[in-house]
Amino acid sequence: MKKGYLKIDPWEIIEEDFDPKKVKASESIFSLGNGAMGQRANFEEEYSGDTFQGSYIGGVYYPDKTKVGWWKNGYPEYFAKVINAPNWIGIHIKIGGHKLDLNKCKDVKNFKRVLNMKTGIYTRSFEVQISNDYRIAVEIRRFLSMAQGELGAIKYKIKALEGSPEIIFDSFIDGNIKNQDSNWEDPFWSHKNHCISDELILLHSQTLKTEFDIATYAQSKLLDEHGNSIGSLEKYEKENRISQVIKYKLDEGSSCTLIKFGGYINALNHLCSEFNNIAKELVTQSHQKGFDLLAEEHSYEWNKIWDQSDIQIKGDDKAQQGIRFNIFQLNQTYNGHDSRLNIGPKGFTGEKYGGSTYWDTEAYCLPFYMATKDQNVARNLLKYRYEQLDKAIENASKLGFNNGAALYPMVTMNGEECHNEWEITFEEIHRNGAIAFAIFNYERYTGDTNYIPEMGIEVLIAITRFWIQRVNYSEEKKAYVMLGVTGPNEYENNINNNWYTNYIAKWCIEYTLKEINKVKKFNTKRWKIIIRKIDWDDKELDLWNDVVKKIYLPKHPEKDIYLQQDGFLDKEFHPASILKDEERPINQNWSWDRILRSPFIKQADVLQGFYLFEDHFNKKMLEQHFDFYEPLTVHESSLSPCIHSILASRLGRTEQAYSFYLRTSRLDLDDYNKEVDEGLHITSMAGTWMSVVEGFGGVRVLKNQLHIDPILPNSWNEFSFRINFRNTLVKVVVNKNEIDISYSNPDLIVYCKGEKIII
Repeated sequence: MKKGYLKIDPWEIIEEDFDPKKVKASESIFSLGNGAMGQRANFEEEYSGDTFQGSYIGGVYYPDKTKVGWWKNGYPEYFAKVINAPNWIGIHIKIGGHKLDLNKCKDVKNFKRVLNMKTGIYTRSFEVQISNDYRIAVEIRRFLSMAQGELGAIKYKIKALEGSPEIIFDSFIDGNIKNQDSNWEDPFWSHKNHCISDELILLHSQTLKTEFDIATYAQSKLLDEHGNSIGSLEKYEKENRISQVIKYKLDEGSSCTLIKFGGYINALNHLCSEFNNIAKELVTQSHQKGFDLLAEEHSYEWNKIWDQSDIQIKGDDKAQQGIRFNIFQLNQTYNGHDSRLNIGPKGFTGEKYGGSTYWDTEAYCLPFYMATKDQNVARNLLKYRYEQLDKAIENASKLGFNNGAALYPMVTMNGEECHNEWEITFEEIHRNGAIAFAIFNYERYTGDTNYIPEMGIEVLIAITRFWIQRVNYSEEKKAYVMLGVTGPNEYENNINNNWYTNYIAKWCIEYTLKEINKVKKFNTKRWKIIIRKIDWDDKELDLWNDVVKKIYLPKHPEKDIYLQQDGFLDKEFHPASILKDEERPINQNWSWDRILRSPFIKQADVLQGFYLFEDHFNKKMLEQHFDFYEPLTVHESSLSPCIHSILASRLGRTEQAYSFYLRTSRLDLDDYNKEVDEGLHITSMAGTWMSVVEGFGGVRVLKNQLHIDPILPNSWNEFSFRINFRNTLVKVVVNKNEIDISYSNPDLIVYCKGEKIII
């Protein structure tokens, strides 16, 4: 697929001209979601070409049995996967007896897709010669309602340009679906029963093993160009596929429109016995309101979202389109209403990574949701981890840890570890540190001092107990070391003393000690409850303090530079710039052995620590480390360019920061990693937001105060953003002449360029 096939526009994603080679990529890019459900932008009509059909439901997953060559102690028994749900969008069409299938139609003209990010509505249109006798024009509009999480809508219009064909619409629900990434080709669903009538079609399905009950429902009506109901309705059912079929003879020059409402009703929120009644009420009310009014209500909700979360860039439409696409997809994926849900790396756009929760949520996504939503949304992300603390303790116990030590999973749906690569499952333990940092980050940003005594302190203590048991004392080094780990840079496995992991562990222990003292002092009653619950003994603190003082941090023997891990200098060093284009990405072109022996870094590792703990290091140290590690970094993790963009901004390297920003903001739109057909990189999109707000905007919280220190890329005339800081909306506008910061709370203290703002 060629880069740049999408048109540049500030508010829209536009594809023109039909190319079967681009279909799967566009299915990802034009995906829709509303926090409760999502779907790839599959064609409604039949398509016999290469396609990746996908519809997904928040919180519904299947424990696909782990597939490994040999078993290891502590291995998870399954890899949890968000599963492909029964398909309700299907509308197969015959025109004068001929199937409408763009893969088989030779004369497709004026093909166009548009995703309007401002309104949240996706449209597709084309003209096609079906036969010598018939030519039609088609226009489809579709959305998943932000106003009603269980409702989706399709408006499918056909106009007869030549001839007067009989049109047959087969509007169906299909339960014969499967995941493309199934380990053992297992069926993930059993179908319990169904309803088929003039008023409703509904399929009640249940996941195997996890037993999630879901009702997939739909209802269709055919309207003439004046809005009158037309056509004769027939009903069919066969092997878990149920249909409403409508036939109508269309006169040349006239049009008809099929309106289809559908979606999913989830037993996590409703009784199964109520499925039919809820679905009937939804479709009845939807038809009464009509597609256009429902679209207005949906777009109104998007308008409210954009009011707070939009970033405006003047003078650079490519950059503008990139950031809005990222913000749009983040809001489609998660709305924060339900603490049982979280953010998968692919969101609702694909199946890679299982749709599960990773450390990405705490390290990258939390800042976005803290600043663009009510603080309760971010609190729910932390509550998600607190409610899974018992599982984290259980995960650690399977690996031999005790005394309430917790190892949060690398990949999870319900708190259990479900990742099956040993070098990540057992060794990429820095994820514990990301969760602890998120607690710290949340309190300093929101000012919510209740979360830690209520929930956070238990999480911090359990994580710290893990660190204390995970280190061991080296007599040779006279220090505590951490052996056999994998840092954020996954192009290094099973190494000793990863600097980032050791450093965040040291910080976490220090932070937990401080928070224990605060809870003891200011929440005495709560502390008494906690110590009984976790079997606490103050004697633990002696070892904690000793580890903090003596933990080993590898350092260059000659330069003032922290080493990524022990033995890093044994490598043969070459900058990543020597790599040929045909070798990139190296994870698709090199052997794993060659990657492990190379000096090349997948993503920010030491620099990840410099990003999180900015105030621990001066600018000179940041510069030294950036200049040492960035040339070695191939940025083959979607999480890498955003961190480098932020750090380059802090160093005043505006154009380098801008280059990294374009890469992270247009990672999927321009398909940098040649994998967009698998789905979008949702969690890294939060990093894109950070690269503007924390990078170019210079927003950070230092010593409990909000600091804003912006820089303006040369190609931008102006940029602006809003953040919700401690329940105060702060607007920042930066142009070539001035920095304008406005907010309405006179008690809020804000610093700009180091100077306190006086209102």
